[in-house]
Amino acid sequence: MRVGILLFEDFETLDVFGPVEILGRLKEYYQVDFYSELGETVNNSHGVSIDTKKLEDISDGVDIFLIPGGSGTRKEVNNKNLIDIIKQIAELSKYVLTVCTGSALLAKTGVLDNKFATSNKRAFDWVTTNGEKVKWIRKARWTIDDKFYTSSGVSAGMDMTLGFLSDTHGLEFARKVAFQIEYNWQEDKNNDKFSEQ
Repeated sequence: MRVGILLFEDFETLDVFGPVEILGRLKEYYQVDFYSELGETVNNSHGVSIDTKKLEDISDGVDIFLIPGGSGTRKEVNNKNLIDIIKQIAELSKYVLTVCTGSALLAKTGVLDNKFATSNKRAFDWVTTNGEKVKWIRKARWTIDDKFYTSSGVSAGMDMTLGFLSDTHGLEFARKVAFQIEYNWQEDKNNDKFSEQ
C-alpha cells in the first residue's frame, strides 16, 4: 500500500514518526513517502527537516493519506490551496488517517461533515470550530467512520495506526508489531484518559 504523509512547517514530530515507525517497518505491505504543498524541505520546531515531494504528485490519491497535526495547522487551515488539495486527495484515497490537530485540516475540507472524529484534547475546542458539521467525540482515543480514522493528540497516532493494522491484518498482527517496538498499545479506541483533564 502506498502511504502519503502530508508535511507542513511546524508539524508535530511524533504525529508523523509514530505511525512511520509502525508502517515503515512493514516494508512488504507499506511504502511511505513524504509530501508537502510545494515539494520543498519542511522543518519543525524540534529541529526536524524532511525533504518532500510535491503534494500534487498524488492528486489521484494514495492507499493511505496521513495528515499530522502540530502548531502549523493553525496557519494551514486558512491556506485555501492546501485545503483544496487535501480534499481532492482525501476523496480519492482508500483510507485517510489524521493525528492530533490534523483533523482540523481534514474537517476544513468538508469531507468529515456528518462523520465521527476526534482530535487533541488540549486543542479540541479550536479544532471543532473548523468543522461544525462533524460529529466530534471528545472522549475517543481514535475514531473510525467509513475510510476515515482520526486520533487524539501526538502518541494517540500510534494507537490509531495499530488499530488500523488490527482492522487490516488482524488483532494479533497488530499486537505483535506493538511488542516489536516495545509499545504499550491502548487498544480501546473509545477511552482517552486525557479527555478528563
